[in-house]
Amino acid sequence: MVYQTSHLFFHSKPQFSLTAFVFFSTICSYNFHWYLTPYSLTSSVRSKWTQQHKQFHLFFYILGLTGSLIYFFMLRTHWMALTFAAFVTFLYSAPKLPQTFFKELKNIAIGKTIFLAFVWMFVTTMLPVFVEGRPLKMEYFLFACSRFFLIYSICIIFDFRDREDDKNDGIKSLVTYLNEKGINRLFVISLILFLAATTSLHWFQYSPAAIIVLLLPGIITAALYSYAKKNFSDYLYCFVLDGMMMFSGLLMLVFRI
Repeated sequence: MVYQTSHLFFHSKPQFSLTAFVFFSTICSYNFHWYLTPYSLTSSVRSKWTQQHKQFHLFFYILGLTGSLIYFFMLRTHWMALTFAAFVTFLYSAPKLPQTFFKELKNIAIGKTIFLAFVWMFVTTMLPVFVEGRPLKMEYFLFACSRFFLIYSICIIFDFRDREDDKNDGIKSLVTYLNEKGINRLFVISLILFLAATTSLHWFQYSPAAIIVLLLPGIITAALYSYAKKNFSDYLYCFVLDGMMMFSGLLMLVFRI
């Protein structure tokens, strides 16, 4: 996803230190989140494995944190953007900490999904711009909006699957607040905004092929929506739906679009 941004905006590869920072930060935040998750009401194989192998999450959390700090130091001239990304990432998992202050964050409506979608968008679209030292342009904003609403659409499906866990934990989001009809509308609105932001890139000299490739993950996500609400397979969620976030970037890499 970071490669895709650099390819589209700068016609070059991203700095290795940036991709390494994003890699280790992802390892760190993912394992920190699941290490703090004490239980799950879902019966998925992944959830059961997570509960039985906490030591692996702790190990990879420490490994990810160490790598993140090393590459943070290498990118320290951009400390403000990196710190902001780390802070928003932390807010996603903070309600799972035992301290009362952090538990109160559960009362922030719509927070969980917004934080997650925003941090993925920011790290993979805006952070490369800041690291490159480029001035902000409208096309960057449109691509960031396109990425955000695609990721948010995918997050809605994940939240629908996890809504019983979230309700049991007292974590509020639009998906736990709305009924199923309202969730469907939220999903459609998010995809419409994704479509609008993506097609608007046509006015900034992006090729029709690039725009079609950018649209494909949203089309596939829409096609899978009804099925994914009934089938909670780990393979569907962790490979197919999660994979939609990087799918267009992978196509651009393979076919050199």
